[in-house]
Amino acid sequence: MKSATRSAGSPFMTTEEVPLAFPLGGLAKRGFDISAAALALIVFSPIFLMIMALVKFSDGGSVFYGHRRVGHNGRYFHCLKFRTMVVNGEEVLRKHLQANPQAAEEWRATRKLRSDPRVTAVGTVLRKLSLDELPQLINILRGDMSVVGPRPVVDEELGIYDSHAVYYLRTRPGLTGLWQISGRNDVSYETRIAFDTHYVQNWSLIQDLIIIAKTIPAVCLSRGSY
Repeated sequence: MKSATRSAGSPFMTTEEVPLAFPLGGLAKRGFDISAAALALIVFSPIFLMIMALVKFSDGGSVFYGHRRVGHNGRYFHCLKFRTMVVNGEEVLRKHLQANPQAAEEWRATRKLRSDPRVTAVGTVLRKLSLDELPQLINILRGDMSVVGPRPVVDEELGIYDSHAVYYLRTRPGLTGLWQISGRNDVSYETRIAFDTHYVQNWSLIQDLIIIAKTIPAVCLSRGSY
């Protein structure tokens, strides 16, 4: 049965394209997600607490940052991260892009900056090691995300997916995925979309396990992270 229900303001889910169904992988994928996220939270709890203290005492701002992202079937959720930017990040970014045309072009093309003036000293280290994304284990337990899948995007980014957006919407966004282990920020956005589409079209639990195994060296070597 198809449903016209969608999150307000999300133009990407249509009744012709995305049925109101359980996300990609069904109960097998969800069961693995819950088990893996719960275990990871227990194992990494000392690191989790240490990072919370470092972020809090670095500038006194909030420890966590939640940004609205598009999830399965176009539903919005707040994607959690340890805060890695200054508290007035939006203002800092706006002024930086106005003063630097080259940076503005990089932002339009990739939605990221290699040299981002908003990132704090602590945040630089957390991003380099992908430790800023540890709070997304909570998103996984909540059912917003999966361990493996396309990385969460905002409405503007999903618009770049064009006809391929339907594949993104069929699954929960992932903590890691093909993009993470295949160059990350070193590859074009078009390549990232191709990775996401391939992942959904060829999903298997074995493929998820392979991606998780390859994520470890990718994170340790900081490939494509900035």
